[in-house]
Formats: sequence, structure tokens, C-alpha cells
Amino acid sequence: MSARKFPPGFEFGAATSSYQVEGAWNISDKGESIWDRFTHQNPKGIVNGANGDVACNSYYNWMDDVEIATELGLHFYRFSISWPRLLPSGFIDKISEDGKNYYNKVIDALLLNGIKPVVTLYHWDLPQRLQNLGGWTNPYIADWFADYSRVAYTLFGDRVKTWITINEPVVICDLSYNSGAFAPGIKDPELGNYLCSKNILLAHAKAWRIYDEEFKPKYHGKVGITNLLFWFEAANEEDQDLTELIRTYMTGMYSDPIYAKDGGWPSKIELIIAENSRKQGFPRSRLPAFTQEEIEFVKGTYDFYGINYYSSRTVRKAKAGETIGSWPLGNGAVEFNAVLDVRPEWKKAASSWFWINPPGIRNKLAWLKKTYGDIEILITENGLSTFSDDLNDVERLNYHRNHLEQVWLAINKDGVNVTGYTAWTMMDNFEWCDGYAVKFGLYSINFDDENRRRNPRASAKYYADVIRSHSYDVANKKYTTDKLYSVLFYVPVPILLLTLMLMMISCPTPSKSFTARHHKLTDVPDAL
Repeated sequence: MSARKFPPGFEFGAATSSYQVEGAWNISDKGESIWDRFTHQNPKGIVNGANGDVACNSYYNWMDDVEIATELGLHFYRFSISWPRLLPSGFIDKISEDGKNYYNKVIDALLLNGIKPVVTLYHWDLPQRLQNLGGWTNPYIADWFADYSRVAYTLFGDRVKTWITINEPVVICDLSYNSGAFAPGIKDPELGNYLCSKNILLAHAKAWRIYDEEFKPKYHGKVGITNLLFWFEAANEEDQDLTELIRTYMTGMYSDPIYAKDGGWPSKIELIIAENSRKQGFPRSRLPAFTQEEIEFVKGTYDFYGINYYSSRTVRKAKAGETIGSWPLGNGAVEFNAVLDVRPEWKKAASSWFWINPPGIRNKLAWLKKTYGDIEILITENGLSTFSDDLNDVERLNYHRNHLEQVWLAINKDGVNVTGYTAWTMMDNFEWCDGYAVKFGLYSINFDDENRRRNPRASAKYYADVIRSHSYDVANKKYTTDKLYSVLFYVPVPILLLTLMLMMISCPTPSKSFTARHHKLTDVPDAL
């Protein structure tokens, strides 16, 4: 087993995001977000008309979240700040005292339990007021985001040492504007996506430079951006060049400007979009150019590379007259006349876009090293969606085991500098357009229960053992919850009681019965 251990200092965490877990959408002075507006005005766009109005109720049940993070033995917990909860107007004219108190309590409780907070500044819940002004297509948003980031660093930077500026630009820009299926619900695949892309990179760069210049000398933390990446394989030998182009399109658009030696857009991508724009009758490229000053400003704005990996695709050239689906989660990339598909041996997950290919994460990590050099890589999301509520989630357990094995191989065989792994997600939550129909959680949540009871799955027991042993190969144990007994009350570890006592003095207050709202991880037996 020692041969399967991760390097000393390698850390394990789990993640959630504000809109997906917090609820309390209109509590206190919180402002409206684009996901509040989108789900309320477009219920038919969400499975079963669901929304995040209550979600996991983490705004009130935050101690439950800290407790299960502690049970798992997490080294870090990744969560996001809701921009409109902290800044109700979206601007810095007003900082919410209740929002500030909420995030202070979560951060302090994690630290009291030996868990590092990893904070994402933007995980998709843009203030609706900023969207009314154009959102991510308005170039001024880079300044608005910079202002917001400075407030967050000022309030929490003394305790938060790892920051993620923006989660998955390819979803915020490409998926949202190509399909209109995600908030803000605007479909403009020719221009909206690329305006958003440039502004997001400038916003990230401003936020990074603010920390680097004003806060890093005091707090010595790290800041990076997180990208959703697929692994792409050529469907046929003749599609190798096209496949590499698609790899560059998904990864390079949001990586080359930051991590590449020369910065700026990937040159091949820039040329193709410019030529396509000319053929379509546009007077200039639909992809807005960076000035030389902007190239230099964005280049090098990283302390690590954040990667969210779930799935893979094959790539081939489209046939004459063939319909090409939308990028990036559909079945094609119209810009490059490419069709995306999957291999028959890849098993389908619950999410419509999700096929399972564990070697893909190793291949992608090796590709990143080859392309951008020996940079630090933090895996900020990896997990499996299922339809089942079953606590015996063998598929999810195996997904994590198989992907952790591939990460271990990437580190030990390919020499990739991976320093951490984050399970998505710590608990079931509002899964965007899939509502509550699909589950990613190590812990299940009963969304029909007003207390949102958190119950550990077999994968939670496995992951806790991984963390304790520092190895994915946990003595070949098998995990089951067949003998999981219902627990009405139990006494948490003393440090959690101390945490609760210290935290009760400010709002919001956790429910008095939080100790009865989930089964203990220790009640999940091992079947050897």
C-alpha cells in the first residue's frame, strides 16, 4: 500500500458553491443573482421546475457542513462567496454585515477544526443588477470584479490562503451564450461568448494583481483560476490535427493568455475565428483582440492551475451537410467544423454531457505539463453524477478510486506537479439545470426534509479512508451501507462543541437540532 501513497504535502478536499447549497436567496439584504432570476422566470428550463431558494439550507446549516467536512478529515473545503450576498448592489457602495458575518463564521469554524478554507470568488451567481448592465459582455465588469475581489481579500484574506478567482469560464461564456440554457439565459453564439471570454480574463488578471501587489506581501497566499477541461481523442488517425486544435480551443482560450510564454489568444484559434468572421461578412474578427498592454497584463497571473475534470470526447471532422451541436457540452464545435463523440466502452453518467473515462484525467494532466511547463496543478473538482439516492454508491466510489489512481500515475510516472484533489461534491445540491434530479454528493441530502438531513454514502467512508491513509488503494476494502443504522442523537467531538459555542454569538444561527440532522460517518461499516 505504501507504493500507492500520494506525496507528502498532497492535500485532499471537497467542494460546493454558494448558489448550489446556501439557499436563503432573499434573506436579509442579499441582492438578486442571475440564477435567482433565471430559475424564477424560466422554471421549465430546470428539471421539475427546481431552484436554489433553499437548496441545502447551508446559510443556516453551515455547522452541519463543517461537521461533515471534519468527519471526512478534509485538508481543505472549497466553497464560494455569493457576490450579491456580500455586496447586495453588486458594487462596493454597501457591504452586507450579515453576509460578512456568515462567511466569517464558516471560515473560522473550518480553521478551528483544522480545515483550510479554499474560496472561489465567482461561481456563476452574478448580481442581477450587473447583468442588467450587460454582465460579462460589458468591459467595465473587469473593474467591478476587481473591486469585489479587493473587498473579499480585505475581509477574509488574513485567514484564507488559497483563492480561486473564477470557476469555469468555458461554462460562463461558451455554454451560456452558445446555448442560452444557463443563466443569464441569453443566446448569442457569435459574439456574446467571445466578448465574455476576453472580459473574464481581464477580470481574473485584475483580481490576481490586486492580491499579488496589496495582499500577498502580508498574507502569503495563492490565487488562480479554475478551468473545466475535457480530454479529447482523435476518432480516426486523420483527425489528429483537428483534435489538437479542439484541445487548444477548450484549454488554450482560457489558459494561453495566462500560462503561455507569449500570452494572448492561441494564434491558430485567433486566425481561424478571424477568417470565419470575414467569410460571414463581419468587418472585424468576432474574437476581440488583446492589445499588447493587455497581453502583458494578463500573462503570468497565476500561482497554480485549477482543473475541473469529469469527462472525455472523441473528435472528427464533420461530414458534408452534417448538423453540428453546440460547444462545449453538445456534440460539436461549429467554429472548427468538428463533431464530438464518445467511445462505446465509456459508461454514461446521469448528467446528459457526462461519459466516464478515468485515463482522461492523466492524459490531460500530462498535456498541461507538456504545454505550459512544470506548473503547480490543483484538481479543484472531480466526481460522478448519478440518479440514485442509494447510500451504497459503488459507482461513485469506484469513480473516485479510478481517477485517484490516474492522478497518482500522473504524479509518479509522468512527473506532473499535482498538489491536491477536490471531490465534487461534498453533498448533494442544486445541480443547475438538472435541479435535484442528479446527485454528486459524498453525502446524500433529503431535499423533502426541511432539515436537509445529510447522510454519508459509502463513497464518503472510502474518501475518509483515502485521506487518513494518504493512498487511493485503501487495503482493497469494500464499503457498504447495508447496516447503516439511523441515529437520532449523538455527541460531536469536543472541538465541534467548542466551535458551536464560539459561533452562536452572531447571525445566522445554526438550527438547534443540527446534531440530529445526519448520520455519523462512523456508522458506515466496512465489509472486508
